[in-house]
Amino acid sequence: MTAYIPKITTIPYDVFASPAASILLPIALGTAVGYGTRPNNTAANQTKETYSAMKQPPLRPPPYVFGPAWTALYGLMGYAAHRAVMHASPSFSSSLPVSATTLQTLYSAQLGLNLTWMPLFFGLRRPALAMANIVSLVGLNGYLTYLYFGVDDVAGWCMVPYLAWLGFATYLNAGVGHLNHWDISESTLATRKALGKDQ
Repeated sequence: MTAYIPKITTIPYDVFASPAASILLPIALGTAVGYGTRPNNTAANQTKETYSAMKQPPLRPPPYVFGPAWTALYGLMGYAAHRAVMHASPSFSSSLPVSATTLQTLYSAQLGLNLTWMPLFFGLRRPALAMANIVSLVGLNGYLTYLYFGVDDVAGWCMVPYLAWLGFATYLNAGVGHLNHWDISESTLATRKALGKDQ
């Protein structure tokens, strides 16, 4: 079964071969997950309300920062993947320590982890699972960035802002989890809102 999983999860080479497709795919998927995470029967600002109802660690940005930040980061990660896969392909160089297929698979896995964080945190309201997800995501992207630098410096540097943001997001996830006793369920947040945030 494990031999079958990469065939399901690996983004096709043709996507990486096109700079536009490689950039637009994570932006489109991230946008779709963001909109899909919101419950259909609530107002459009449900995620923002959930976010503001939680006890937050210091330095948390306002909710409106996340959309533009993630759009830019998704674009950078897509461009980095395009450059790395193209530079690692046999037609470009045969002396690199990593194959294009390996980079495609690792990138696809990290994108999958990235896209599942929001449903875990805001959809299921499971900050501990989201924390496990983001720690895995940081580790995988640290390794992927290392591999990218071995293939193409521009691809590696494009991943640095993403890694920095993931580090900050890990801090926020851990802070929210700790301050809210790892419980951000709707009932808990409603009770907190009714009693006041310090309860």
